[in-house]
Amino acid sequence: MNNEQIMGLLYMALGVFIIVVLALIIFLVILKLKDKNKNQDNKTSNGNDKKNENIQTDTRQSIFDFMEFDKIEDNMIIQKNGNRFIMVVNCQGINYDLMSNVEKTGVEEGFVQFLNTIRHPIQLYVQTKTVNLEKSVEKYNNRLKEFQDKLNRMKMQYEQMRASERYTTEELNRAYYEITKQTNLVEYGRDIVYNTERMSLNKNVLTKQYYVIISYYATEASKGDFDKEEIKNIAFSELYTKAQSIIRTLYTCSVTGKILNSNELVDLLYAAYNRDDSEIYSAEKVLNAGFEDLYSTAPDVFEKRIKALDKEIEDKAMELAQEKVLEARTEKELKLMQKEEDMDNLIDEMAKIILGENKEYIGQDIVEAASEKIDEEKQKRTRKRTTKEKDKKEVKNNNVQEKKKTRRTTKTA
Repeated sequence: MNNEQIMGLLYMALGVFIIVVLALIIFLVILKLKDKNKNQDNKTSNGNDKKNENIQTDTRQSIFDFMEFDKIEDNMIIQKNGNRFIMVVNCQGINYDLMSNVEKTGVEEGFVQFLNTIRHPIQLYVQTKTVNLEKSVEKYNNRLKEFQDKLNRMKMQYEQMRASERYTTEELNRAYYEITKQTNLVEYGRDIVYNTERMSLNKNVLTKQYYVIISYYATEASKGDFDKEEIKNIAFSELYTKAQSIIRTLYTCSVTGKILNSNELVDLLYAAYNRDDSEIYSAEKVLNAGFEDLYSTAPDVFEKRIKALDKEIEDKAMELAQEKVLEARTEKELKLMQKEEDMDNLIDEMAKIILGENKEYIGQDIVEAASEKIDEEKQKRTRKRTTKEKDKKEVKNNNVQEKKKTRRTTKTA
């Protein structure tokens, strides 16, 4: 091959190579355009998804911002994932208008002293809500039941004292006086419960609570390498010290205060976020009712029925035992009286025999008169015994009627 042929082949190879390179460049350009169109479509769809995600994220975040707390622990409200801690001091208000000028001056000077001693930020919070008298009514009803049970026991004891005939009139009068006092106490308790229940229906009865809010930030303890638990302990120590200092300085202006515990903080936040519901249900009742549960946690209805029957059986067994004890005591008293009466009859018969054996010495007239006296005494004893038996039957019937009334009253309550 000469040089011209070699050069021709090289030119030909170079031309083929250039054509292949151009084809590859065109192919790559087409792929790039396709990828660009795909990316634009993906960006458009991703942009819409991101907008939706941002809306959901903003919604969730706004809810968390609205709640403004993560949890309540160790008498503190914890916020911002453990970066802020809050302790609340409840202050008892005073009636400034009813004070004298000297007392008002003392309160003002104490408040100025309180402001001058503050070395950290605080917040003052006033919460107005309807007075919830449900716990007071429940407490009064429990006390009224105790008074009623005591009155029933006193009545039963008084009837036993009357039936035994072992007590003097003065002792019976004293026992009756105590029953009268207890009856008046029960009636007074019923009036209090009735008036309190009527007052609870009035939704215009409002109360105001005053709070001082103290904050502590985790950044204040950033000088050392502390974990979250140590920071929480430091925050509690710092807040407790500040709260006690505020309570002492407030006392100089006649205002008493106390640190709210965790349960009281729950009530505070529940009333703040559920103003309408808090007038009907307290936070404790809401938790006990299981409103925050996802499924029913109530006990089985048959178990509740079995417990109720066990309680009813126990109560009836106690009543039956008391009734039989009273009957047994009455039977013993009757046996004793029978023995006493038999002894008296034997004595009478023996006395008649002795009189008959000695009638020659005493005289027939005297023996007959003495025998008549003995018979008269025997008849008196018989009439007296009959009267006692009738009285005991009446007392027993009265006790039965009183027990029935007590049972009906208990069921009604």
